[in-house]
Amino acid sequence: MANILAVDDEPAILALIKSALTADRHLVTTIPDSAQVRQMDLGSYDLILLDVMMPGIDGFTLCREIRTAVDCPILFLTAKTLESDLMYGLGLGADDYMLKPFGIGALRARINAHLRRETRERRNVLYLEHVHFNLSGKEMLAHGHKLPLTKSEYEICEFLARSRGQVFSKEHIYEAVFGFDGESDSSAITEHIKNIRAKLNKAGIEAIETVWGIGYKWKQ
Repeated sequence: MANILAVDDEPAILALIKSALTADRHLVTTIPDSAQVRQMDLGSYDLILLDVMMPGIDGFTLCREIRTAVDCPILFLTAKTLESDLMYGLGLGADDYMLKPFGIGALRARINAHLRRETRERRNVLYLEHVHFNLSGKEMLAHGHKLPLTKSEYEICEFLARSRGQVFSKEHIYEAVFGFDGESDSSAITEHIKNIRAKLNKAGIEAIETVWGIGYKWKQ
């Protein structure tokens, strides 16, 4: 089961896509107005479908804008048949395209093939509300500004953010971040969380929640 976003200004196409992909047990979000995508948290999606010719913000423009925020496959749905148009779209960061009109069986097969191949981690950027992680550079940015986190603080934030909403004990966090051979103990996590919160609060962000008696979770 995958979390899929479909953006198209034609309600009938969105309804068809949702019906077909839901039958494959996927969770499908449909958006008819491409401008809405700019306000969304895209980090939770496993695959994104974009119509190319949409009023306002076209699919090419939207792909260019969101490619730095997501590391999942992006597929264009397009009536454009010129090779130059298709190559331009792929050059913006899309992974594939489907020509309109398309058979729904072919679309399902193409999507499922991409999802099967998508075994990589989101290794470039993890984008959340007000915060994004440069995973390769091990940097966390709030409102576009780098936070002065230590290596340990960053690793704790990334671990919690990757599983946002899930509660972890101090012991679990310690083992996940430092391993069994760490030189401290799980009580150090409490101090790290305190320091992380202080730095996040300076940026006006409250992201880590204490679940009393259990542990911590990333609540965004």
